[in-house]
Amino acid sequence: MYLEHISSPEDVRALPESALPALVSEVRTAIVESTSVTGGHTASNLATVELTVALHRVFETPRDKIVFDVSHQSYAHKMLTGRAAAYLDPARYGEVSGFSNPSESEHDLFSMGHTSTSVSLACGLASARDLAGEKYDVVAVIGDGSLSGGLAFEGLDNAAELGSGLIIVVNDNEWSIAPNHGGIYRSLAELRASGGTSPDNVFRALGLDYRYLEDGHDVSALVKALSELRGTDHPAVLHIHTEKGHGYAPAAANPEGWHHAVPFQVDTGVIRPGTASHPADENYANVTGALLMDWMGTDSRVVAVNAATPYIMGFTPELRQLAGPRFVDVGIAEEHAVSYVCGLARGGARPVLGIYATFLQRAYDQLWHDLCLNDLSVTILVFGASVFGTSDVTHLGFFDIPMLGSLPRLTYLAPTCIEEYLDMLSWSIEHEGGPVAIRVPVAEGVVSRPDFVRADDYAHGCEVLQEGSDVALLALGDFLPLGEKIADSLAEHGFHATLVNPRLATTPDKDLLGRLADGHRVIVTLEDGVLDGGFGERCARELAADDVRVLCYGLPRAYVDRYEPAELLARCSLTVEGVTNDALRALRS
Repeated sequence: MYLEHISSPEDVRALPESALPALVSEVRTAIVESTSVTGGHTASNLATVELTVALHRVFETPRDKIVFDVSHQSYAHKMLTGRAAAYLDPARYGEVSGFSNPSESEHDLFSMGHTSTSVSLACGLASARDLAGEKYDVVAVIGDGSLSGGLAFEGLDNAAELGSGLIIVVNDNEWSIAPNHGGIYRSLAELRASGGTSPDNVFRALGLDYRYLEDGHDVSALVKALSELRGTDHPAVLHIHTEKGHGYAPAAANPEGWHHAVPFQVDTGVIRPGTASHPADENYANVTGALLMDWMGTDSRVVAVNAATPYIMGFTPELRQLAGPRFVDVGIAEEHAVSYVCGLARGGARPVLGIYATFLQRAYDQLWHDLCLNDLSVTILVFGASVFGTSDVTHLGFFDIPMLGSLPRLTYLAPTCIEEYLDMLSWSIEHEGGPVAIRVPVAEGVVSRPDFVRADDYAHGCEVLQEGSDVALLALGDFLPLGEKIADSLAEHGFHATLVNPRLATTPDKDLLGRLADGHRVIVTLEDGVLDGGFGERCARELAADDVRVLCYGLPRAYVDRYEPAELLARCSLTVEGVTNDALRALRS
């Protein structure tokens, strides 16, 4: 076995060429075996094994610089740079991040998990090298899916006039997360079909040198192609054709489903029992898709829009086909997605954009300038905004309330249950009062409230679920169950608390807060998001002149990586015991 003896890329370069296919096989097996237990980006990593071996065979990192776009395909890179044990030893699975991370290794240049950034970063590295009068290679590895992001074009456009050495490897496996969308992919298809000779060549049109390699899984051919580019004095593109999921039949047969896999049985590819809900189970994705399909059947103006993650809205390949032009996937282009739905709304359509909170950050200017400044009737469904969302530092989604709270005219709703979520979504589609965002619940999974009472106008007012005295609990969104447990705990100590469902994440109900301040000594806010600039601080500001103690609970304004949600909540005193004890101390002081 070769892999277990590799502690650095020097060991890769020391191997005889005849050993490379065996090394490739061992790396691929390690990816499948480790992700079968931990989950992870199985298909995308399987596509780049040969490429990564070739990169470390030719270039000498960390002196030479390799930037992996998104870096969700860097598992092989990590194995070849001293971290193989994290993929070979089951006791150490999960020891390293699923993305590049400079704190792990000097071979990782950036913490990154968002797309389309590699070429711009590589341009900066190359310019810094030239300014310092140094000599080394800079390589950007970017997937075809990432080319749909505007930043990728900006980077390529700048690279063309860099006037210095830069290597851009375009890993073309014909997939984004889901199928690719955009005109550039017709050009890539023609280049693949013509063996790189098609005159329709977007890279050459920009002024970049261009080479093509059809078999991106031929490690010897990759080594040869990269060796020819080593030391180049001008920007050059190496376009290679690969297969997403290569070498593992279940992943190759279903590239979309295996983009990010949950734990599975290696021999069958079947999901391990207890690790994921069956797609037929009720969840916020499929109820969203079902409701939007119903709306499309009754209102020709309704259009669902997504940026390369259609599954979060429940739009399976089958549902996409049924929706036809009423479902639009713009590719990995969040900025375009927001401006696109603004155009739809101005043209009379009723667009609903579904997007992960961590990726919505990428479109802040479009939210500010195109959407809210123009006060357009658009619905944005914000997914993954929770401590229980993705815990990789590159994909944290719980910074959304401070971000969206700074935008005038935007109504940001936080439903507490599936009934309220669906009612808010239907209300927002008909709403004429400007943009609405809905924070899709995460924390407790799908929660049902038999006592749910719909509101006539979700843009104003809270829901008071329980009247009490002394302590008022404002439990935002999916933290309502936590608020209920705290109310029960306080009752055990003789305090009958008022419990409020605020509904609005960024605009506190001033009238209700005033009434609560008159009848309570302590007001507690609970939110599944960053405390600084969040819902609680907004309430505290409104209550600053009142004779009442305000205790705000939320998450830290910090980059926390691969945390355990329960441990992070405990550190923030966001537990039944923690909040109860704090409230009791405040009452007794």
